[in-house]
Amino acid sequence: MIVGTDLLSSIGICVGAAALLALVGWRFRQPLILAYLVTGVVIGPSRFGLNLVKDQNSIQTVAEIGLILLLFIIGLEIDLKKLASAGAPVLLTGALQVPICIALGWGFFYVIGVRNTQGDYSLLYLAACMSLSSTLVVVKLLYDKFELDTLPGRITLGVLVIQDLWAVGMLAVQPNLTNPDLLPLAFSLWKGALLVVGGLAISKYILPYLFRAVAKAPELVLVSALAWCFFLAGIAQSIGLSREMGALIAGVSLSTFPYNLDVMAKAVSIRDFFVTLFFVALGMQIPIPSLQVVEIALAASAFVILSRLAVVPILYGLRLGHRASLLPAINLAQVSEFSIVIASLGFTKHQIDPDVVTIVIITFAITAVFSTYMINASHAVQKVMSGVLKALRIRDLDSATDVQEKNQGRHETVVFLGFFRDASSILHEFERGVDAAAPKDFLSKILVIDFNPRVMRELRNRAISCIYGDIAHTDTLRHAGIEQAELVVSSITDDILRGTNNLRMLKNIRTACPKARVMLTTEHIPQALSFYEAGADFVYLPRLHSAPQIARILKQGLEEGFTKIRAEEIEQLSQRREVLT
Repeated sequence: MIVGTDLLSSIGICVGAAALLALVGWRFRQPLILAYLVTGVVIGPSRFGLNLVKDQNSIQTVAEIGLILLLFIIGLEIDLKKLASAGAPVLLTGALQVPICIALGWGFFYVIGVRNTQGDYSLLYLAACMSLSSTLVVVKLLYDKFELDTLPGRITLGVLVIQDLWAVGMLAVQPNLTNPDLLPLAFSLWKGALLVVGGLAISKYILPYLFRAVAKAPELVLVSALAWCFFLAGIAQSIGLSREMGALIAGVSLSTFPYNLDVMAKAVSIRDFFVTLFFVALGMQIPIPSLQVVEIALAASAFVILSRLAVVPILYGLRLGHRASLLPAINLAQVSEFSIVIASLGFTKHQIDPDVVTIVIITFAITAVFSTYMINASHAVQKVMSGVLKALRIRDLDSATDVQEKNQGRHETVVFLGFFRDASSILHEFERGVDAAAPKDFLSKILVIDFNPRVMRELRNRAISCIYGDIAHTDTLRHAGIEQAELVVSSITDDILRGTNNLRMLKNIRTACPKARVMLTTEHIPQALSFYEAGADFVYLPRLHSAPQIARILKQGLEEGFTKIRAEEIEQLSQRREVLT
Protein backbone atom coordinates (compact mmCIF):
# COMPACT_ATOMS: atom_id res chain seq x y z
CA MET A 1 0.00 0.00 0.00
CA ILE A 2 1.30 3.46 -0.95
CA VAL A 3 1.24 5.78 2.01
CA GLY A 4 1.82 9.52 1.72
CA THR A 5 4.87 10.42 3.86
CA ASP A 6 5.38 14.01 2.68
CA LEU A 7 3.27 16.96 1.64
CA LEU A 8 3.49 16.47 -2.13
CA SER A 9 2.54 12.79 -2.04
CA SER A 10 -0.25 13.56 0.41
CA ILE A 11 -1.64 16.25 -1.90
CA GLY A 12 -1.35 13.87 -4.84
CA ILE A 13 -3.31 11.15 -3.04
CA CYS A 14 -5.98 13.62 -1.90
CA VAL A 15 -6.49 15.16 -5.33
CA GLY A 16 -6.37 11.83 -7.19
CA ALA A 17 -8.88 10.14 -4.90
CA ALA A 18 -11.10 13.24 -4.91
CA ALA A 19 -11.12 13.32 -8.72
CA LEU A 20 -12.12 9.66 -8.89
CA LEU A 21 -14.95 9.89 -6.36
CA ALA A 22 -16.09 13.27 -7.74
CA LEU A 23 -16.51 11.64 -11.17
CA VAL A 24 -18.73 8.98 -9.60
CA GLY A 25 -20.71 11.67 -7.78
CA TRP A 26 -21.07 13.74 -10.94
CA ARG A 27 -22.46 10.71 -12.80
CA PHE A 28 -25.16 10.45 -10.15
CA ARG A 29 -25.72 14.24 -10.15
CA GLN A 30 -24.57 14.67 -6.56
CA PRO A 31 -22.78 17.76 -5.15
CA LEU A 32 -19.01 17.57 -5.57
CA ILE A 33 -18.51 18.72 -1.99
CA LEU A 34 -20.18 15.50 -0.84
CA ALA A 35 -17.69 13.48 -2.92
CA TYR A 36 -14.77 15.37 -1.37
CA LEU A 37 -16.02 14.67 2.16
CA VAL A 38 -16.40 10.97 1.34
CA THR A 39 -12.87 11.02 -0.10
CA GLY A 40 -11.53 12.27 3.22
CA VAL A 41 -13.34 9.47 5.08
CA VAL A 42 -12.04 6.82 2.65
CA ILE A 43 -8.37 7.85 2.67
CA GLY A 44 -8.34 9.12 6.26
CA PRO A 45 -7.47 7.48 9.57
CA SER A 46 -10.99 6.51 10.63
CA ARG A 47 -11.91 2.91 11.41
CA PHE A 48 -13.18 2.40 7.84
CA GLY A 49 -10.50 4.60 6.22
CA LEU A 50 -7.42 3.34 4.37
CA ASN A 51 -5.08 5.70 6.29
CA LEU A 52 -3.26 6.64 3.09
CA VAL A 53 -2.30 10.16 4.17
CA LYS A 54 0.08 10.54 7.09
CA ASP A 55 0.96 14.25 6.80
CA GLN A 56 -2.51 15.48 7.78
CA ASN A 57 -1.30 18.64 9.53
CA SER A 58 0.31 19.92 6.35
CA ILE A 59 -2.79 19.07 4.36
CA GLN A 60 -4.92 21.05 6.82
CA THR A 61 -2.59 24.05 6.49
CA VAL A 62 -2.96 23.97 2.71
CA ALA A 63 -6.71 23.39 3.11
CA GLU A 64 -7.05 26.54 5.19
CA ILE A 65 -5.70 28.49 2.22
CA GLY A 66 -8.62 27.03 0.25
CA LEU A 67 -11.04 28.15 2.94
CA ILE A 68 -9.66 31.70 2.84
CA LEU A 69 -9.93 31.77 -0.96
CA LEU A 70 -13.48 30.34 -0.80
CA LEU A 71 -14.65 33.16 1.45
CA PHE A 72 -12.75 35.73 -0.65
CA ILE A 73 -14.60 34.60 -3.80
CA ILE A 74 -17.94 34.61 -1.93
CA GLY A 75 -17.17 38.19 -0.87
CA LEU A 76 -16.41 39.18 -4.47
CA GLU A 77 -19.91 38.04 -5.42
CA ILE A 78 -21.59 40.23 -2.76
CA ASP A 79 -22.42 43.54 -4.41
CA LEU A 80 -23.76 45.75 -1.61
CA LYS A 81 -25.15 48.32 -4.06
CA LYS A 82 -27.19 45.71 -5.92
CA LEU A 83 -28.27 44.21 -2.63
CA ALA A 84 -29.54 47.59 -1.40
CA SER A 85 -31.59 48.01 -4.59
CA ALA A 86 -32.98 44.45 -4.59
CA GLY A 87 -36.29 45.49 -3.07
CA ALA A 88 -38.39 44.32 -0.15
CA PRO A 89 -38.70 40.61 -1.10
CA VAL A 90 -34.94 40.09 -0.88
CA LEU A 91 -34.05 42.53 1.89
CA LEU A 92 -36.91 41.65 4.24
CA THR A 93 -36.71 37.90 3.66
CA GLY A 94 -32.92 37.87 4.02
CA ALA A 95 -33.03 39.98 7.17
CA LEU A 96 -35.66 37.79 8.88
CA GLN A 97 -34.88 34.29 7.65
CA VAL A 98 -31.67 33.69 9.65
CA PRO A 99 -32.91 34.95 13.05
CA ILE A 100 -36.24 33.11 12.62
CA CYS A 101 -34.44 29.86 11.75
CA ILE A 102 -31.99 30.33 14.67
CA ALA A 103 -34.93 30.80 17.05
CA LEU A 104 -36.70 27.75 15.65
CA GLY A 105 -33.46 25.76 15.78
CA TRP A 106 -32.83 26.73 19.39
CA GLY A 107 -36.26 25.44 20.37
CA PHE A 108 -36.00 22.29 18.22
CA PHE A 109 -32.56 21.17 19.44
CA TYR A 110 -33.47 22.00 23.05
CA VAL A 111 -36.52 19.74 22.77
CA ILE A 112 -34.42 16.82 21.46
CA GLY A 113 -31.97 17.17 24.34
CA VAL A 114 -29.10 19.41 23.16
CA ARG A 115 -27.91 21.88 25.81
CA ASN A 116 -25.32 24.61 26.31
CA THR A 117 -22.98 23.92 29.23
CA GLN A 118 -19.95 25.63 30.73
CA GLY A 119 -17.50 26.07 27.83
CA ASP A 120 -19.71 24.06 25.45
CA TYR A 121 -22.06 25.95 23.11
CA SER A 122 -23.48 23.02 21.17
CA LEU A 123 -27.07 24.30 21.22
CA LEU A 124 -26.08 27.75 19.95
CA TYR A 125 -23.80 26.36 17.24
CA LEU A 126 -26.35 23.88 15.93
CA ALA A 127 -29.09 26.52 15.82
CA ALA A 128 -26.82 28.99 14.00
CA CYS A 129 -25.31 26.47 11.57
CA MET A 130 -28.71 25.11 10.55
CA SER A 131 -29.93 28.62 9.62
CA LEU A 132 -27.54 29.00 6.64
CA SER A 133 -27.99 27.52 3.15
CA SER A 134 -25.42 26.43 0.59
CA THR A 135 -24.45 29.00 -2.04
CA LEU A 136 -22.34 26.48 -3.98
CA VAL A 137 -25.07 23.83 -4.20
CA VAL A 138 -27.92 26.24 -4.99
CA VAL A 139 -26.12 28.38 -7.58
CA LYS A 140 -24.85 25.31 -9.45
CA LEU A 141 -28.28 23.68 -9.60
CA LEU A 142 -30.15 26.88 -10.55
CA TYR A 143 -27.54 27.66 -13.20
CA ASP A 144 -27.99 24.22 -14.74
CA LYS A 145 -31.78 24.78 -14.78
CA PHE A 146 -31.50 28.28 -16.34
CA GLU A 147 -33.34 29.70 -13.32
CA LEU A 148 -30.80 32.11 -11.85
CA ASP A 149 -32.50 35.07 -13.52
CA THR A 150 -36.09 34.13 -12.67
CA LEU A 151 -37.88 35.94 -9.84
CA PRO A 152 -37.60 32.98 -7.39
CA GLY A 153 -33.96 32.56 -8.46
CA ARG A 154 -33.12 36.22 -7.78
CA ILE A 155 -34.88 36.07 -4.41
CA THR A 156 -32.95 32.91 -3.53
CA LEU A 157 -29.61 34.46 -4.50
CA GLY A 158 -30.39 37.64 -2.58
CA VAL A 159 -31.25 35.68 0.56
CA LEU A 160 -28.02 33.66 0.19
CA VAL A 161 -25.99 36.87 -0.03
CA ILE A 162 -27.64 38.29 3.10
CA GLN A 163 -27.00 34.96 4.84
CA ASP A 164 -23.31 35.51 4.11
CA LEU A 165 -23.56 38.91 5.81
CA TRP A 166 -25.16 37.23 8.82
CA ALA A 167 -22.24 34.77 8.78
CA VAL A 168 -19.85 37.72 9.00
CA GLY A 169 -21.55 38.70 12.24
CA MET A 170 -21.27 35.12 13.52
CA LEU A 171 -17.53 35.07 12.74
CA ALA A 172 -17.13 38.41 14.55
CA VAL A 173 -18.87 37.15 17.71
CA GLN A 174 -17.25 33.70 17.66
CA PRO A 175 -13.87 34.53 19.30
CA ASN A 176 -15.53 35.86 22.49
CA LEU A 177 -18.18 33.19 23.05
CA THR A 178 -16.12 31.67 25.84
CA ASN A 179 -16.59 34.93 27.75
CA PRO A 180 -20.25 35.72 27.02
CA ASP A 181 -20.34 38.94 29.01
CA LEU A 182 -21.88 41.83 27.13
CA LEU A 183 -18.72 43.96 27.10
CA PRO A 184 -16.38 41.40 25.41
CA LEU A 185 -19.06 40.50 22.87
CA ALA A 186 -19.66 44.17 22.10
CA PHE A 187 -15.90 44.68 21.80
CA SER A 188 -15.70 41.75 19.38
CA LEU A 189 -18.50 43.21 17.25
CA TRP A 190 -16.78 46.60 17.40
CA LYS A 191 -13.55 45.07 16.08
CA GLY A 192 -15.50 43.40 13.30
CA ALA A 193 -17.18 46.69 12.40
CA LEU A 194 -13.80 48.43 12.48
CA LEU A 195 -12.36 45.83 10.12
CA VAL A 196 -15.32 46.26 7.74
CA VAL A 197 -15.17 50.08 7.77
CA GLY A 198 -11.39 50.14 7.48
CA GLY A 199 -11.36 47.62 4.64
CA LEU A 200 -14.06 49.45 2.71
CA ALA A 201 -12.33 52.82 3.26
CA ILE A 202 -8.99 51.52 1.96
CA SER A 203 -10.73 49.91 -1.02
CA LYS A 204 -12.43 53.21 -1.84
CA TYR A 205 -9.57 55.70 -1.40
CA ILE A 206 -6.33 53.73 -1.89
CA LEU A 207 -6.87 50.49 -3.82
CA PRO A 208 -8.29 52.15 -7.00
CA TYR A 209 -4.93 53.88 -7.55
CA LEU A 210 -3.06 50.61 -6.98
CA PHE A 211 -5.25 48.63 -9.36
CA ARG A 212 -5.08 51.30 -12.06
CA ALA A 213 -1.30 51.15 -11.82
CA VAL A 214 -1.16 47.36 -12.33
CA ALA A 215 -4.12 47.04 -14.75
CA LYS A 216 -1.81 47.08 -17.79
CA ALA A 217 -0.33 43.78 -16.62
CA PRO A 218 -3.38 41.50 -16.16
CA GLU A 219 -1.51 38.88 -14.16
CA LEU A 220 -0.67 41.52 -11.55
CA VAL A 221 -4.38 42.27 -11.02
CA LEU A 222 -4.95 38.78 -9.62
CA VAL A 223 -1.73 38.89 -7.55
CA SER A 224 -2.69 42.29 -6.12
CA ALA A 225 -6.22 41.05 -5.27
CA LEU A 226 -4.84 37.97 -3.51
CA ALA A 227 -2.33 40.13 -1.65
CA TRP A 228 -5.21 42.30 -0.41
CA CYS A 229 -7.12 39.14 0.60
CA PHE A 230 -4.28 37.73 2.71
CA PHE A 231 -3.40 41.18 4.09
CA LEU A 232 -6.89 41.64 5.53
CA ALA A 233 -6.90 38.00 6.69
CA GLY A 234 -3.70 38.71 8.63
CA ILE A 235 -5.09 41.96 10.08
CA ALA A 236 -8.23 40.11 11.21
CA GLN A 237 -6.15 37.48 13.00
CA SER A 238 -3.98 40.12 14.65
CA ILE A 239 -7.00 41.81 16.25
CA GLY A 240 -8.49 38.58 17.53
CA LEU A 241 -10.90 37.80 14.66
CA SER A 242 -10.76 34.87 12.24
CA ARG A 243 -8.66 34.97 9.07
CA GLU A 244 -11.73 33.75 7.20
CA MET A 245 -13.68 36.84 8.19
CA GLY A 246 -10.87 39.07 6.91
CA ALA A 247 -10.89 37.23 3.56
CA LEU A 248 -14.66 37.65 3.24
CA ILE A 249 -14.44 41.40 3.91
CA ALA A 250 -11.57 41.69 1.42
CA GLY A 251 -13.79 40.17 -1.25
CA VAL A 252 -16.75 42.41 -0.39
CA SER A 253 -14.53 45.50 -0.58
CA LEU A 254 -13.49 44.59 -4.15
CA SER A 255 -16.95 43.52 -5.34
CA THR A 256 -17.74 46.84 -7.05
CA PHE A 257 -14.34 47.22 -8.73
CA PRO A 258 -14.24 47.06 -12.55
CA TYR A 259 -11.62 44.31 -12.15
CA ASN A 260 -13.98 42.18 -10.09
CA LEU A 261 -15.01 39.74 -12.85
CA ASP A 262 -11.42 39.31 -14.05
CA VAL A 263 -10.23 38.49 -10.52
CA MET A 264 -13.10 36.03 -9.98
CA ALA A 265 -12.52 34.28 -13.30
CA LYS A 266 -8.82 33.76 -12.55
CA ALA A 267 -9.16 32.98 -8.85
CA VAL A 268 -11.91 30.39 -9.21
CA SER A 269 -9.56 27.69 -10.55
CA ILE A 270 -7.07 28.31 -7.75
CA ARG A 271 -9.90 28.29 -5.24
CA ASP A 272 -11.35 25.03 -6.55
CA PHE A 273 -8.01 23.25 -6.03
CA PHE A 274 -7.55 24.43 -2.46
CA VAL A 275 -11.23 24.04 -1.57
CA THR A 276 -11.02 20.41 -2.69
CA LEU A 277 -8.22 19.89 -0.18
CA PHE A 278 -10.21 21.69 2.51
CA PHE A 279 -13.22 19.39 2.25
CA VAL A 280 -11.04 16.28 1.88
CA ALA A 281 -9.14 17.30 5.04
CA LEU A 282 -12.46 17.92 6.76
CA GLY A 283 -13.62 14.44 5.77
CA MET A 284 -10.46 12.98 7.33
CA GLN A 285 -11.47 14.46 10.67
CA ILE A 286 -14.93 12.85 10.69
CA PRO A 287 -15.02 10.14 13.35
CA ILE A 288 -17.28 7.14 13.15
CA PRO A 289 -20.50 8.68 14.47
CA SER A 290 -22.40 7.18 17.35
CA LEU A 291 -26.02 6.19 16.91
CA GLN A 292 -27.09 9.28 18.85
CA VAL A 293 -25.12 11.58 16.52
CA VAL A 294 -26.72 9.95 13.45
CA GLU A 295 -30.19 10.31 14.98
CA ILE A 296 -29.60 14.02 15.74
CA ALA A 297 -28.25 14.57 12.20
CA LEU A 298 -31.32 12.92 10.66
CA ALA A 299 -33.61 15.02 12.86
CA ALA A 300 -31.59 18.13 11.99
CA SER A 301 -31.94 17.38 8.27
CA ALA A 302 -35.72 17.19 8.56
CA PHE A 303 -35.70 20.39 10.61
CA VAL A 304 -33.62 22.28 8.02
CA ILE A 305 -35.98 21.37 5.20
CA LEU A 306 -39.09 22.31 7.17
CA SER A 307 -37.59 25.45 8.73
CA ARG A 308 -37.01 27.04 5.31
CA LEU A 309 -40.79 27.31 5.01
CA ALA A 310 -40.33 30.33 7.28
CA VAL A 311 -39.71 32.42 4.15
CA VAL A 312 -43.12 31.52 2.68
CA PRO A 313 -45.34 33.78 4.86
CA ILE A 314 -42.87 36.66 4.40
CA LEU A 315 -42.94 36.44 0.61
CA TYR A 316 -46.66 35.67 0.49
CA GLY A 317 -47.29 38.71 2.66
CA LEU A 318 -45.52 40.78 0.00
CA ARG A 319 -48.09 39.49 -2.54
CA LEU A 320 -45.73 37.32 -4.54
CA GLY A 321 -48.13 34.40 -4.86
CA HIS A 322 -47.65 30.70 -4.16
CA ARG A 323 -44.96 30.04 -6.76
CA ALA A 324 -42.57 32.88 -5.93
CA SER A 325 -43.06 32.20 -2.21
CA LEU A 326 -42.57 28.42 -2.28
CA LEU A 327 -39.70 28.02 -4.76
CA PRO A 328 -37.16 30.00 -2.67
CA ALA A 329 -38.08 27.85 0.35
CA ILE A 330 -37.38 24.72 -1.73
CA ASN A 331 -34.14 26.18 -3.10
CA LEU A 332 -32.82 27.06 0.38
CA ALA A 333 -33.53 23.66 1.99
CA GLN A 334 -29.95 22.57 2.75
CA VAL A 335 -27.09 23.36 5.13
CA SER A 336 -24.32 25.68 3.99
CA GLU A 337 -20.64 24.92 3.51
CA PHE A 338 -20.27 28.07 5.59
CA SER A 339 -21.89 26.16 8.48
CA ILE A 340 -19.12 23.57 8.29
CA VAL A 341 -16.57 26.39 8.42
CA ILE A 342 -18.21 27.96 11.49
CA ALA A 343 -18.49 24.60 13.25
CA SER A 344 -14.86 23.72 12.43
CA LEU A 345 -13.66 27.05 13.81
CA GLY A 346 -15.77 26.49 16.91
CA PHE A 347 -14.11 23.10 17.46
CA THR A 348 -10.66 24.66 16.93
CA LYS A 349 -11.49 27.26 19.59
CA HIS A 350 -12.68 24.45 21.95
CA GLN A 351 -16.22 25.89 22.08
CA ILE A 352 -17.90 22.65 20.93
CA ASP A 353 -16.98 18.96 20.88
CA PRO A 354 -16.27 17.01 17.67
CA ASP A 355 -19.75 15.45 17.68
CA VAL A 356 -21.29 18.83 16.81
CA VAL A 357 -18.98 19.18 13.79
CA THR A 358 -19.90 15.65 12.75
CA ILE A 359 -23.62 16.44 13.06
CA VAL A 360 -23.21 19.55 10.89
CA ILE A 361 -21.21 17.64 8.25
CA ILE A 362 -23.65 14.71 8.11
CA THR A 363 -26.60 17.11 7.96
CA PHE A 364 -24.87 18.98 5.14
CA ALA A 365 -24.35 15.72 3.25
CA ILE A 366 -27.96 14.55 3.71
CA THR A 367 -29.55 17.89 2.83
CA ALA A 368 -27.18 18.47 -0.12
CA VAL A 369 -28.20 15.14 -1.66
CA PHE A 370 -31.88 15.65 -0.86
CA SER A 371 -31.77 19.23 -2.12
CA THR A 372 -30.29 18.13 -5.44
CA TYR A 373 -33.43 16.13 -6.16
CA MET A 374 -35.75 18.74 -4.58
CA ILE A 375 -34.42 21.60 -6.72
CA ASN A 376 -34.39 19.53 -9.90
CA ALA A 377 -38.04 18.67 -9.27
CA SER A 378 -38.86 22.02 -7.63
CA HIS A 379 -41.78 22.90 -9.90
CA ALA A 380 -43.55 19.60 -9.29
CA VAL A 381 -42.90 19.93 -5.55
CA GLN A 382 -44.15 23.53 -5.62
CA LYS A 383 -47.40 22.51 -7.32
CA VAL A 384 -48.06 19.88 -4.64
CA MET A 385 -47.32 22.39 -1.87
CA SER A 386 -49.48 25.00 -3.61
CA GLY A 387 -52.31 22.47 -3.68
CA VAL A 388 -51.94 22.01 0.08
CA LEU A 389 -52.08 25.78 0.62
CA LYS A 390 -55.21 26.03 -1.49
CA ALA A 391 -56.76 23.17 0.49
CA LEU A 392 -56.05 25.25 3.61
CA ARG A 393 -57.88 28.16 1.89
CA ILE A 394 -54.69 30.17 1.38
CA ARG A 395 -55.44 31.69 -2.02
CA ASP A 396 -52.97 32.27 -4.81
CA LEU A 397 -52.84 35.71 -6.42
CA ASP A 398 -55.71 34.87 -8.79
CA SER A 399 -58.06 31.93 -8.50
CA ALA A 400 -59.57 30.32 -11.59
CA THR A 401 -62.98 31.73 -10.66
CA ASP A 402 -61.55 35.24 -10.37
CA VAL A 403 -59.97 34.89 -13.80
CA GLN A 404 -63.24 33.78 -15.39
CA GLU A 405 -65.16 36.67 -13.82
CA LYS A 406 -62.56 39.20 -14.95
CA ASN A 407 -62.59 37.91 -18.49
CA GLN A 408 -66.32 38.05 -19.16
CA GLY A 409 -67.06 40.34 -22.10
CA ARG A 410 -63.41 40.81 -23.04
CA HIS A 411 -61.89 39.53 -26.29
CA GLU A 412 -58.13 40.09 -26.63
CA THR A 413 -56.63 39.77 -30.10
CA VAL A 414 -53.05 38.84 -29.11
CA VAL A 415 -52.21 36.58 -26.16
CA PHE A 416 -48.66 36.16 -24.82
CA LEU A 417 -48.17 32.89 -22.95
CA GLY A 418 -45.30 33.58 -20.56
CA PHE A 419 -43.42 36.85 -20.42
CA PHE A 420 -39.63 36.98 -20.46
CA ARG A 421 -37.01 39.17 -22.16
CA ASP A 422 -38.04 38.47 -25.77
CA ALA A 423 -41.72 39.14 -25.03
CA SER A 424 -40.72 42.32 -23.22
CA SER A 425 -38.78 43.54 -26.27
CA ILE A 426 -41.64 42.73 -28.64
CA LEU A 427 -44.14 44.49 -26.40
CA HIS A 428 -41.86 47.54 -26.31
CA GLU A 429 -42.02 47.69 -30.12
CA PHE A 430 -45.81 47.65 -29.94
CA GLU A 431 -45.74 50.37 -27.29
CA ARG A 432 -43.64 52.74 -29.36
CA GLY A 433 -45.52 51.86 -32.57
CA VAL A 434 -44.50 49.18 -35.05
CA ASP A 435 -44.69 51.77 -37.80
CA ALA A 436 -45.77 55.37 -38.14
CA ALA A 437 -49.38 54.39 -38.79
CA ALA A 438 -49.62 51.87 -35.94
CA PRO A 439 -52.69 52.61 -33.83
CA LYS A 440 -52.02 53.00 -30.11
CA ASP A 441 -55.21 51.13 -29.23
CA PHE A 442 -53.49 47.95 -30.41
CA LEU A 443 -52.08 47.59 -26.87
CA SER A 444 -55.61 47.27 -25.51
CA LYS A 445 -55.95 44.06 -27.54
CA ILE A 446 -52.98 42.36 -25.82
CA LEU A 447 -53.29 39.88 -22.94
CA VAL A 448 -50.33 38.42 -21.01
CA ILE A 449 -50.52 35.21 -18.97
CA ASP A 450 -47.57 34.71 -16.61
CA PHE A 451 -46.79 33.93 -12.97
CA ASN A 452 -44.20 36.62 -12.22
CA PRO A 453 -45.89 39.09 -9.82
CA ARG A 454 -43.44 41.87 -10.72
CA VAL A 455 -44.29 41.47 -14.39
CA MET A 456 -47.97 41.62 -13.47
CA ARG A 457 -47.58 44.85 -11.53
CA GLU A 458 -45.58 46.58 -14.25
CA LEU A 459 -47.98 45.50 -17.01
CA ARG A 460 -50.96 46.76 -15.02
CA ASN A 461 -49.17 50.07 -14.49
CA ARG A 462 -48.96 50.28 -18.28
CA ALA A 463 -52.67 49.47 -18.67
CA ILE A 464 -51.95 46.13 -20.37
CA SER A 465 -54.26 43.23 -19.54
CA CYS A 466 -52.61 40.35 -17.68
CA ILE A 467 -53.58 37.21 -15.81
CA TYR A 468 -51.57 35.47 -13.13
CA GLY A 469 -51.34 31.81 -14.12
CA ASP A 470 -49.04 28.88 -14.88
CA ILE A 471 -49.03 28.29 -18.64
CA ALA A 472 -47.83 24.72 -18.06
CA HIS A 473 -51.36 23.87 -16.88
CA THR A 474 -53.93 23.18 -19.60
CA ASP A 475 -56.68 24.50 -17.30
CA THR A 476 -55.01 27.92 -17.27
CA LEU A 477 -55.87 28.52 -20.93
CA ARG A 478 -59.40 27.24 -20.45
CA HIS A 479 -60.06 29.53 -17.48
CA ALA A 480 -58.35 32.50 -19.15
CA GLY A 481 -61.21 32.82 -21.63
CA ILE A 482 -59.10 33.21 -24.78
CA GLU A 483 -61.44 31.29 -27.10
CA GLN A 484 -61.77 34.32 -29.43
CA ALA A 485 -58.03 35.14 -29.57
CA GLU A 486 -56.69 35.69 -33.10
CA LEU A 487 -53.00 35.22 -32.28
CA VAL A 488 -51.32 33.32 -29.42
CA VAL A 489 -47.58 33.83 -28.85
CA SER A 490 -45.30 31.50 -26.92
CA SER A 491 -42.13 33.60 -26.70
CA ILE A 492 -40.16 31.33 -24.32
CA THR A 493 -37.85 28.55 -25.54
CA ASP A 494 -38.01 24.97 -24.27
CA ASP A 495 -34.68 25.54 -22.46
CA ILE A 496 -36.41 27.96 -20.08
CA LEU A 497 -39.97 26.58 -19.97
CA ARG A 498 -40.67 24.32 -16.99
CA GLY A 499 -43.42 21.71 -16.84
CA THR A 500 -44.26 22.06 -20.52
CA ASN A 501 -42.74 22.72 -23.95
CA ASN A 502 -43.68 24.56 -27.12
CA LEU A 503 -45.19 21.53 -28.88
CA ARG A 504 -47.40 20.76 -25.89
CA MET A 505 -48.38 24.43 -25.77
CA LEU A 506 -49.31 24.26 -29.46
CA LYS A 507 -51.70 21.38 -28.76
CA ASN A 508 -53.20 23.17 -25.76
CA ILE A 509 -53.67 26.37 -27.78
CA ARG A 510 -55.37 24.49 -30.61
CA THR A 511 -57.78 23.00 -28.05
CA ALA A 512 -58.48 26.26 -26.19
CA CYS A 513 -58.76 28.55 -29.23
CA PRO A 514 -58.83 26.52 -32.46
CA LYS A 515 -59.15 29.57 -34.73
CA ALA A 516 -56.08 31.36 -33.39
CA ARG A 517 -52.81 31.64 -35.25
CA VAL A 518 -49.83 30.44 -33.20
CA MET A 519 -46.22 31.62 -32.86
CA LEU A 520 -43.71 29.37 -31.08
CA THR A 521 -40.10 30.08 -30.10
CA THR A 522 -36.86 28.11 -30.31
CA GLU A 523 -33.11 28.62 -30.66
CA HIS A 524 -32.65 25.52 -32.86
CA ILE A 525 -33.28 25.41 -36.62
CA PRO A 526 -34.23 21.69 -36.80
CA GLN A 527 -36.70 22.23 -33.97
CA ALA A 528 -38.14 25.26 -35.77
CA LEU A 529 -38.78 23.13 -38.86
CA SER A 530 -40.42 20.46 -36.68
CA PHE A 531 -42.67 23.17 -35.17
CA TYR A 532 -43.75 24.19 -38.67
CA GLU A 533 -44.49 20.54 -39.49
CA ALA A 534 -46.62 20.33 -36.32
CA GLY A 535 -48.73 23.25 -37.53
CA ALA A 536 -47.16 26.42 -36.08
CA ASP A 537 -48.00 29.51 -38.14
CA PHE A 538 -44.69 31.17 -37.34
CA VAL A 539 -41.56 30.23 -35.39
CA TYR A 540 -39.46 32.89 -33.71
CA LEU A 541 -35.67 32.29 -33.52
CA PRO A 542 -34.22 35.06 -31.31
CA ARG A 543 -30.74 34.67 -32.85
CA LEU A 544 -32.15 35.22 -36.34
CA HIS A 545 -35.06 37.62 -35.81
CA SER A 546 -34.98 41.03 -34.14
CA ALA A 547 -37.75 42.31 -31.86
CA PRO A 548 -38.82 45.07 -34.34
CA GLN A 549 -38.94 42.47 -37.11
CA ILE A 550 -41.13 40.12 -35.04
CA ALA A 551 -43.46 42.97 -34.07
CA ARG A 552 -43.97 43.83 -37.76
CA ILE A 553 -44.44 40.15 -38.69
CA LEU A 554 -47.06 39.63 -35.98
CA LYS A 555 -49.00 42.72 -37.01
CA GLN A 556 -48.77 41.78 -40.69
CA GLY A 557 -49.82 38.20 -39.89
CA LEU A 558 -52.90 39.45 -38.04
CA GLU A 559 -53.94 41.60 -40.98
CA GLU A 560 -52.98 39.40 -43.96
CA GLY A 561 -52.35 35.91 -42.52
CA PHE A 562 -49.09 34.01 -42.13
CA THR A 563 -49.26 31.81 -45.24
CA LYS A 564 -46.70 33.74 -47.31
CA ILE A 565 -44.39 34.55 -44.37
CA ARG A 566 -44.54 30.94 -43.21
CA ALA A 567 -43.55 29.54 -46.61
CA GLU A 568 -40.65 32.00 -46.90
CA GLU A 569 -39.38 31.14 -43.42
CA ILE A 570 -39.52 27.38 -44.04
CA GLU A 571 -37.59 27.79 -47.31
CA GLN A 572 -34.92 30.00 -45.72
CA LEU A 573 -34.46 27.71 -42.71
CA SER A 574 -34.26 24.61 -44.91
CA GLN A 575 -31.44 26.19 -46.92
CA ARG A 576 -29.34 27.25 -43.92
CA ARG A 577 -26.25 25.07 -43.46
CA GLU A 578 -24.82 26.30 -40.19
CA VAL A 579 -22.08 24.52 -38.27
CA LEU A 580 -24.30 24.53 -35.18
CA THR A 581 -27.99 24.46 -36.04
